[in-house]
Amino acid sequence: MGFDIEKEKIQIEKDGKLVDCDILFTFHSEDTMKAYFGYTDHSFGENGRQNIYVSAADLLDPKAELENVTDPDELAMVYDVLQEIDKEANS
Repeated sequence: MGFDIEKEKIQIEKDGKLVDCDILFTFHSEDTMKAYFGYTDHSFGENGRQNIYVSAADLLDPKAELENVTDPDELAMVYDVLQEIDKEANS
């Protein structure tokens, strides 16, 4: 996966094709020392909601690559941030 923070774009491979995604939000965690990126390819899931993906990167590493978030503690943190974003957007 490639990313360009300045252009607010992430490129992912989906179904064997490269797909451009728009970055929706970013946040940094002092606990993990990683930056997290929420992004979408503007597709919709079976529930009718827009698909949003989250990946992380260590931006202190000059060769940083996006990685999937799989750690249960990180997933819980991301979920909390998404809930906060949703709450702010609906208030």
